[in-house]
Order: sequence, then C-alpha cells, then structure tokens
Amino acid sequence: METRPSTPRKVLIVDDSLTVRRSAQRALSAGGHEVRLAADGFEALALVHDFAPDLVLCDILMPRLDGYQTCAIIKRHPRFALLPVVMLSSRDGVFDVARGRLAGACDHLAKPFTPETLLDAVARHAAPRAPAAPL
Repeated sequence: METRPSTPRKVLIVDDSLTVRRSAQRALSAGGHEVRLAADGFEALALVHDFAPDLVLCDILMPRLDGYQTCAIIKRHPRFALLPVVMLSSRDGVFDVARGRLAGACDHLAKPFTPETLLDAVARHAAPRAPAAPL
C-alpha cells in the first residue's frame, strides 16, 4: 500500500553511487515527493539553486567536493542557511556525526537505509513550503 505525505516535499539526493541515488529516488517518489539527483557536490550546489529543495540528503564520501564541504557551502549562503541537510554515510561514528553537525547538518542517516528511514527523515526535517498564492 502506497502512502502519500500530507504535503509532498522537494528532495535533493546527493550521492556518487547511482545505486544509492536510484533506490532513494524510488522510495521518496513512491512516498509522493518530488526528487532530483546529483552525483557530486558541485552538481548539488547548482541544483540547490535551481530546484530549491525542501531537504537535501547528502553522502559524505564523494570525489571533488565531499558532503561536509557541500553542506557547509549550502549553509553559508543566506538564501539556503535554513535548508535542512541530512548526511548519508556508512560512517556513523561519533566523530562523523559531530563533523556533520559542525558543517551545518541537522541529522545523520547510516547506510544502508530503508525506504521508511528516508520517508521518516523527510517528515521530520523537510522545511514546510509556503502555500501557493491565490490566482
């Protein structure tokens, strides 16, 4: 049985693994959310600006620009300072979680994750969108 959220959210998934991106996309799309994918931090920064997500799910270990750097850059921009970023990683030690918090992340999800874990993270952290203006 497919469940739809009361308010669909726009979610950006950032991970260098195509398998992780696609499995997260399937889970969140089935939950009624609009999803965009980025393969690295640079692609994510462009999509944050263009897509204006309600939540970013960001892998830590990526080439070129890692998840900590990506999160910190997002959080430094005045327009996106309040955008929730959840770090995704197979590394879930105290140091890794703390480093994510220092970069501005609001949470940390360990891989492998389940569809329920992702949907719960969106429900807990996605910023509510303002209602559309009447025509």
